[in-house]
Amino acid sequence: MQVNLYATFRLLAGLKTFDLPLPPGASVAQAVESIVERYPVLRSHWLDESGSLHAHVLLFVNGREVRTLPDEMQTPLQPGDVLDFFPPVAGGSRRSVCAF
Repeated sequence: MQVNLYATFRLLAGLKTFDLPLPPGASVAQAVESIVERYPVLRSHWLDESGSLHAHVLLFVNGREVRTLPDEMQTPLQPGDVLDFFPPVAGGSRRSVCAF
């Protein structure tokens, strides 16, 4: 399975993409745990004290946000799947535009 890291997650781990070997049917939660074992610097940025994914971490499975999947973090994965991790994003214009 391919894992892609974006923005600050990429900087923290020191890499953009990597292959993650997992047995077929492993869950998204198991994949996340395997990743933070390999790259412990990501643990506090991704997981809270109980081991749950922080609400501000955007995790996509094959282009679909994990929280929109029926089984969410328990979604089974296959070797060809792709996981994308995005940190919270802030910004925008200093100007507000209001049209009535």
